[in-house]
Amino acid sequence: MLSLKALSICILLVILLSLGASLAQATRHGELSGGQGGWWSARRDSSWLAPDARRNVSQAIVQVYAAPTYGWKGAVAVHPWIIFKREGETHYSRYEVISWGSGDKVRRNSNLPDGYWYGAKPRLLVDHRGADAEAMIPRIEAAIQSYPWPNTYHAWPGPNSNTFLAHIGREVPALKLDLPANAVGKDYRPLWRPIGLPPSGGGIQVSVLGVAGVTLGAEEGFELNVLGLNMGLDFTPLRLRLPFIGGMAVKTFSRIIRRAKCPAQGLTDAEIPIFMIEIDAVGFHPISFFVASSTRAHHNVSPSTRSTSILGPPVWTAQNHQL
Repeated sequence: MLSLKALSICILLVILLSLGASLAQATRHGELSGGQGGWWSARRDSSWLAPDARRNVSQAIVQVYAAPTYGWKGAVAVHPWIIFKREGETHYSRYEVISWGSGDKVRRNSNLPDGYWYGAKPRLLVDHRGADAEAMIPRIEAAIQSYPWPNTYHAWPGPNSNTFLAHIGREVPALKLDLPANAVGKDYRPLWRPIGLPPSGGGIQVSVLGVAGVTLGAEEGFELNVLGLNMGLDFTPLRLRLPFIGGMAVKTFSRIIRRAKCPAQGLTDAEIPIFMIEIDAVGFHPISFFVASSTRAHHNVSPSTRSTSILGPPVWTAQNHQL
């Protein structure tokens, strides 16, 4: 009984802390308000993430993107879509599920291939090119045609846009799709088929209408679903999977710190190992905590620089490091 109570408290704490982090990020970057002027004036132009289709006419390309949903819902969930082109084609086909409008919810080319999703910049989740991409396109098209809920949309617990991409991932394991933990609806399954493949197409998933379940997947790692909120541990790479924000990973790298780049006086060149804890929220600027150790630094590094913690964009310890 005590163990069950402790587990429940831990789950509640994870949910509350993840929600707090997501709301803080959304407030910081203005995601909750949806921007000035409303959805009709929100940014929807190209993010320039997709390769130029004309310049890459000689190769097939398959990509999956995700961005926070519009307004306050962007603090808790994302909207994904898939784009692809065959070898010889000079334009992409984009497929996604959109809630508004009557009839078929599966839309083709309703938006730019890599466009901002009503003010939110997308993040690339999957990128396949060449012969492998060419081989999977027919299977992707077949999966789009076989989507079980083309005329139904429910933001929670599904089926929705994440359910659509999860269906494609199950039907095309070569896609190696790893939808983030805050892709609400990705685990939606009908009552008569609660057991099957996870969205990555490799592993096993037990899910009751996407409201409660467990996933063990090749890309997802271990994931627990409580009321549609996912949390768990990803093994490739090692990171926590968290509701609302997607995930949190620890990365390590070393940096040569030079005197001109360091605010401390008297610091000579030194190689400092840096540990970065990155809160990976799809569509938001990552929150990164940098901790620099002085174990390899020269003896004249001042005490104030031996342990440095930075919230937000790196100031000097990780200058020019690409997240």
